[in-house]
Amino acid sequence: MDSLSAALEQMKVNGGIEEEEELRTHLDTLLRALEENREGAAERIVASSILPSLAAILRRDTSLTAQATLVTAELAKNAEVREPCIQAGFVSALVPLLETSDQELLLHTGRAIGRICFDNSSQQEALVQCGVIPRLVGIMKQFPENDVLVNVCLLALCNLADLDSAREALIEMHVAEVLTVQLRRAPNAERRHIILEVLGALGESDSLKLQFVDSEVPEALSEMIRGLQAVTDPPDLCSVKIASSLIVSLLLGDEAMQKCFGDGSATVYQDILSWLQSPNTQLQLSGALAIANFARNDGNCIQMVDSGVVSQILDLLERHVDDGDVSVQHAALSALRNLAIPAVNKVRMLQDGVSERIRKLLRSDMPPVQFKLLGTLRMMVDGQEEAASVLGQDEALLSRVMQWCDARDHAGVRGEANRLLAALIRHSRAPEVVKAVTRAEGVQHLISMAMNEHVIMQNEALVALAIASTIDIDAVEEPFMSAGLLSTLQQMLEDPVAAVEVKFSTVGLVCSLANSVELRSQMEALALRETLGKLSNHGNTKLASQADTALTILAETS
Repeated sequence: MDSLSAALEQMKVNGGIEEEEELRTHLDTLLRALEENREGAAERIVASSILPSLAAILRRDTSLTAQATLVTAELAKNAEVREPCIQAGFVSALVPLLETSDQELLLHTGRAIGRICFDNSSQQEALVQCGVIPRLVGIMKQFPENDVLVNVCLLALCNLADLDSAREALIEMHVAEVLTVQLRRAPNAERRHIILEVLGALGESDSLKLQFVDSEVPEALSEMIRGLQAVTDPPDLCSVKIASSLIVSLLLGDEAMQKCFGDGSATVYQDILSWLQSPNTQLQLSGALAIANFARNDGNCIQMVDSGVVSQILDLLERHVDDGDVSVQHAALSALRNLAIPAVNKVRMLQDGVSERIRKLLRSDMPPVQFKLLGTLRMMVDGQEEAASVLGQDEALLSRVMQWCDARDHAGVRGEANRLLAALIRHSRAPEVVKAVTRAEGVQHLISMAMNEHVIMQNEALVALAIASTIDIDAVEEPFMSAGLLSTLQQMLEDPVAAVEVKFSTVGLVCSLANSVELRSQMEALALRETLGKLSNHGNTKLASQADTALTILAETS
């Protein structure tokens, strides 16, 4: 019989009730067999039925406790024995040992618990309910420079952080302060990755986002990125990617975002600006996404535009126009679009030549970029007559927009193209734009847009068509006739489920069309007055009044 078999037999016969020295010898034998990874050692220990005896030794406060804990930690390296360990009561025996101040015992205990409960959600939940979270955080506070012990606690938190109950406990323990300290002293990429993984799991909580900012987590992440910007090792580059993405995620919380921005001079914000010029594509992407998040506040937007951030975003965009990174282009355009929301910024950005510079992206074949480009241009002309007039007469732009209006495989691009087309007419109200859109065969797209299932898009199209027909009925008359527009409008007015606001805009368009002799003749042939007469009795007084106005106009022009 070999030494392991003999030790197991003695422990089984005596049930673990032996002299300490004799028991110490048996535990040493078990430990050597496990550490030497002898074939089947873990399975033989489980099969011997001594696990309850080993758990009983853990519950005693003796000089053997540390040794028994180490044996348990080694045993639990083997996935197939974890469930038998749980059934034998190891977890409940180990948890009280976390209260010790013996750092070696804490190390073995933490490893044993972590391994036994790895990938076992029910046991992990039970651990949280037993109050393991406060103790893990407490250990890191108590022994912040014991790297091996801190590592074990971080790994445990990493395994538990996805549980809602764990997150609640961590909020109460102000874990962000501890994680910030450890991040700033992380000696290598491995430690950084563990901390970043914990931060990533916890950062999904809005409460923790604010706690992280108050505890200077973004500053610590930013410092780490600053120290790694010149590196080329894959693990370090991975740290930069995770850390910069984490900062962007933290900025999704309004209070957290504002604290990181400060008055525009905050360290984190200034570091993010430097990312826009970085050769690291990941930092460029995170920088643009962060600027888009900062731009959710009008005050921030105005301050950023005044400080010249738009030029930096445009420089970044132009670096990626040809064979560049689509994600960076998409993020940069999102930032520009958000920055252009305040009216005062639109004027400033147009004066700075934004519209001309972003038109370089018209040749992009990437739908995500096309979608964002169209949305950004639409935001730029919103309420800006001069900008809408200039862009609305740009033949190259209109030609590309027409192509995107036909983008059958990309509904988002098609919708944004149509909305930009309508916006150019609505905001310019210029005869030259109406003629240019008509020459580019854009009127047909606006008619199709008027029948869209989305009320907002229908109204935008109907208003644009009404403005176009009011400004230059001769230019749009032929395409209206060819498309059978009046028949379509009548159907919309008679549709019992059509939105009231759509019918209101439709009647407004009818009023504009009455300026055309040909179109009035079609109205008579379709008996459109009868349709309008029914609407004059509509329950919505605004729509009824609009219908009466249309009837009066038709009567005067007949």
